Amino acid sequence: MNATSSRAHTVVTIIFDQITKKEGGETKKSSVMNLVDLAGSERADSTGATGDRLKEGANINKSLSALGNVISVSLSSTWSFLEVHSCE
Repeated sequence: MNATSSRAHTVVTIIFDQITKKEGGETKKSSVMNLVDLAGSERADSTGATGDRLKEGANINKSLSALGNVISVSLSSTWSFLEVHSCE
């Protein structure tokens, strides 16, 4: 948003491999863990943004909110669909 904005996204993928050696061969089990840290929203008045930058910030905040809703619903054990109109 501006020179002092701290918006940043981080994605880290960790792969775990377990190899068990037995007579006659070995077996391998693998797991993948994805850690995602998305930039949080910033208040418009604290950024000093105006015009197109202000609109961009509002759209970013709206997108992050919609993504949070998708993640919450997908982690629910009883979800069957996501209400699309909430993401418009």
